[in-house]
Amino acid sequence: MRKFCCVLLALLPMSAYAYPIDVTKKIEGVSLDYTASDVDDDISSIQLNNYGTIDAQCSVVFTNGPESPRRRNVSVPAGKSTNTTVKFTRSIIKMRIALECAPK
Repeated sequence: MRKFCCVLLALLPMSAYAYPIDVTKKIEGVSLDYTASDVDDDISSIQLNNYGTIDAQCSVVFTNGPESPRRRNVSVPAGKSTNTTVKFTRSIIKMRIALECAPK
């Protein structure tokens, strides 16, 4: 019985659920990188890293199925990073993020 419980506990992390995240980007004139992640079953996040010497102005649109899209406008200073999150009322099945960035 003890061995069965140990095996069951070892398999527990494999049952964690992460939803897929699709990012479409339109980055013009800035050296920017992103990392999208799931925070919770109804919260999504994207981290924007500006590696260039020019400040960037970005618009991020989070879309989760039938709910209305959530838009976040963020400014990313040169050489810095910023994190943007969004919370939906329903559990996220598939997250679509549209990222548009241009020089400030």
